[in-house]
Amino acid sequence: MPRNVLSRRALLLCGVVLVLPWTAGAQAAPRLRLRLLETTDLHVNVFPYDYYRDRTDDTVGLAKTANLIAAARAEVPNTLLFDNGDVIQGSPLGDYMAYSRGLKPGEVHPVVAAMNSLGYLCGTLGNHEFNYGLDYLGKALVGQNFPSVCANVLKTDGTPLVPPTRVFTREMVDEAGAKHNLRIGVIGFVPPQILQWDQAHLQGRLTATDIVEAARRHLPQLRAEADIVVALCHSGIAGGEAKPGAENAALHLAQVPGIDAIMTGHQHLVFPGKDFANIPDVDAQRGTLHGMPAVMAGFWGSHLGVIDLTLERRGGAWSVAEFATEARPIYERAADRNVVAKVSASKAVLAAARPEHEATLIYVRQPVGETRAPITSYWALVADDPSVQIVSNAQLWYVRDLAKNAGLGDLPLLSAAAPFKAGGRGGPDYYTDVKPGPVAIKDVADIYLYPNTLRVVKVTGAQLREWLERSAGLFNRIDLASGTDQPLIDPRFPSYNFDVIDGVTYRIDVTQPARYDNDGKVVAPHPGPGLESPAGRPGAGVPGGHQQLPCWWRRPFPGRRWQHDRARSAGPEPRRCCALHRRTEGDRSAGGQQLVPGALARRGAGDAGHRGGRRTLPPAWAARRAARQHAGRLHPVSPQPCRLRRPPAQRRNQTGIPP
Repeated sequence: MPRNVLSRRALLLCGVVLVLPWTAGAQAAPRLRLRLLETTDLHVNVFPYDYYRDRTDDTVGLAKTANLIAAARAEVPNTLLFDNGDVIQGSPLGDYMAYSRGLKPGEVHPVVAAMNSLGYLCGTLGNHEFNYGLDYLGKALVGQNFPSVCANVLKTDGTPLVPPTRVFTREMVDEAGAKHNLRIGVIGFVPPQILQWDQAHLQGRLTATDIVEAARRHLPQLRAEADIVVALCHSGIAGGEAKPGAENAALHLAQVPGIDAIMTGHQHLVFPGKDFANIPDVDAQRGTLHGMPAVMAGFWGSHLGVIDLTLERRGGAWSVAEFATEARPIYERAADRNVVAKVSASKAVLAAARPEHEATLIYVRQPVGETRAPITSYWALVADDPSVQIVSNAQLWYVRDLAKNAGLGDLPLLSAAAPFKAGGRGGPDYYTDVKPGPVAIKDVADIYLYPNTLRVVKVTGAQLREWLERSAGLFNRIDLASGTDQPLIDPRFPSYNFDVIDGVTYRIDVTQPARYDNDGKVVAPHPGPGLESPAGRPGAGVPGGHQQLPCWWRRPFPGRRWQHDRARSAGPEPRRCCALHRRTEGDRSAGGQQLVPGALARRGAGDAGHRGGRRTLPPAWAARRAARQHAGRLHPVSPQPCRLRRPPAQRRNQTGIPP
């Protein structure tokens, strides 16, 4: 039999084969999996509880998110937790702490106490952090066992309100079991519009700069000190060209060199997800902004944002080799739209805030008045609505004498209010529903959610028209030639941007394209400040060349009589009107900026406290109505009550209101 002989040549070749795998392994770059977790827009929702309806709610609560955090940490040992802002304001628990109980030096805010039990690495400031003033914010921040960063907010002396950046060194374990000290750089941002929205608290005390500008200023140094950089951007995702001072700047921030991952928020939406489909340079499925991993974790604890980074170390530096993103929900809706909880609540988180939670229940159940009729918002987007009207009336009552004392008594006083709870993005049960009988603090908070600041401003007719055009973006364009049902409401449009203004008459033609998109950017043409008159001269017969105040027909509730308001003016050529201004959370915007400073105002004589019916203009304006030409969706006043230009049967199908 032949013998198997291993020659010297064969032995050498075999040696090469045996040695090569060992040599390749020795030269392989270390790989390390790092998981980044995000909570955002918690708004003091610790317990899974709806304080407005006084019942449990499985769609909210950091106590629920806490168990998602625990599960995510168990999957990947190298895990870091961040918060993206809007923590201390936004629920009755927050208002109770700020307005009733207060924070004494050394006390810990209940939502902060809950967060302290979860091991956050770092957080940033949201715009609502400033709603209660800087002194209150300072007390809340002192109680955190983790730092906050914000790079675009400065004191008037040029020093930062909180550190713009931080670098943390944490021991991480790579895939081979070796340990490494990883340096994590963190930078934070907030919308610069805080100076408008909380002017009463911040004027003369803070300045705010553009988010992208601040990033370019601070990132070079941070990048030099850190192995990876995480941006906590309390700002949303919006397409279009970058503009200075943009409110939703996360997409443009992703183009600034030096960032490895972005945590976003502010918009109360979910990313990755369909909310951001069809935006250029946004991959709504993969979860990237200009190719960079990003996440937005809903609101009120509804989701946990997860970014997984696979890091490789080459040439002495770590870099991102692979990544994945997701937003994990605490609940889901069944086929019948009922809520199905996916996790239970963390007992440790509940215990951290329980005393203040129970005190809040006592607080919100205190009666403050009574109502003989229900106050609901079920039809707020399509019909006369009591939840909006009561806010408008309250604003007028409060400001009427103040306006006179300020020398504004001769100007028409208008009032703008919007429905905060109207389903849509908040869910199918997100409505105000106050039953007849005693009215408690929780009911008042249910009608008006935010601690906004009231302002009185002067606006021109042209500005007011643009304002109304922005509100008209709520409605989809209706094709009268179509033989099928068409949705009237754009579900992406936030209901709090749907300002209804008392004291002027206007109608919306939904067969015309919307002038503004959902981000407040102009997308449809407009004739300009002067409309073409019958004589062919722009602005002829229009005071100062301004457009007329438009008209909008709204049908009252059944059984209500048509009411009439008269806007009064000091003279025959009213060029301006006086409006109350609500400094809001900032979502009334055009092109990322606030279009006009908000508005509220006075009801005319003889009004019975409801918005239905035909409105009339000052005589000088009404006399010129025939000289007006249609522009955008807003139509001039006609001698008869105006109607939405939709077939009656279609209106019944879409709104349930008879024509």
